[in-house]
Amino acid sequence: MATKTANRASDHYRAVAKAVSWRIIGTLDTFFWSLLVTHQPFSAGSIASTEIFTKIPLFYLHERLWRLFPVGANSHLRSFIKAVSWRFVGSMDTFVLSLIFTGKLKYAVTIATAEALTKIVLFYLHERAWRLVSWGRLEQKNAAPAETAAA
Repeated sequence: MATKTANRASDHYRAVAKAVSWRIIGTLDTFFWSLLVTHQPFSAGSIASTEIFTKIPLFYLHERLWRLFPVGANSHLRSFIKAVSWRFVGSMDTFVLSLIFTGKLKYAVTIATAEALTKIVLFYLHERAWRLVSWGRLEQKNAAPAETAAA
């Protein structure tokens, strides 16, 4: 029972750690694209800094929802599908924030589209890097234990 509780806690802590590490990468990417599109450091900073508060909870929820589907826990396909599904959610958030802070639909579309392309790749690499961290990692439930497979 204590092990199950400890595993649940590490699941949550892992999701939080992944959310924070991704947000650092994601915020830098958003700031870069926002600055490139708007040429306005204040608007770019406003978009990037506000998404810290919107995307960490969104990412955490996304991560927790994906834990409901443990199929292919270590597969590249799972990492890719997670990257695409997260990018959809994240791009919608960026679009809304960009529209709010710039007031220009063209800027919002351009920023959200540009970062969607770069962040799918960045998220995939982030996801694969986190697979190297064993702490709280989701393992396939249908995989046979090593000693059973050797017998």
